[in-house]
Amino acid sequence: MNPVLTSMLLLMCSNVFMTFAWYGHLKNMGGKPWVIAAVVSWGIALFEYLLQVPANRIGHTALSVGQLKIMQEVIALAVFVPFSVLYLKESIKLDYVWAALCMLGAVFFIFREKIMSMV
Repeated sequence: MNPVLTSMLLLMCSNVFMTFAWYGHLKNMGGKPWVIAAVVSWGIALFEYLLQVPANRIGHTALSVGQLKIMQEVIALAVFVPFSVLYLKESIKLDYVWAALCMLGAVFFIFREKIMSMV
C-alpha cells in the first residue's frame, strides 16, 4: 500500500483516539476529579500512540516531517469538528471555516513542490 495513504489512514484512526483522550472526559467525567479523567485519558492515548508512531514512521519514507505535521493537523481538524458538533453538541462556528481555509493554505505551501510537479 502507498506509504502516504497508509500514514493518512493510521493518523485518522489515531486522531479519533486522541480527540476522545483530550476532550471526551468533558462530557462523561465532569463530576469526577481531574486525576481520574487524566488516567482514563492516558489509557485512551496509549491507543493513539500505537497508531500515530507507525503512521509517522511509514509516512516519513515518502514525506518530510513538515509535510507529516501539516497532514496531521488537517486530519486533527477534520476529526475534531464533527466530534465537537456530534458528540459534545457544540455549535458550528464560522471560525472553523476560517481555520480550515488557513489549513488549506498550509497544505498548499508545505506540499507546493509536489503539487507543482504534478501540473
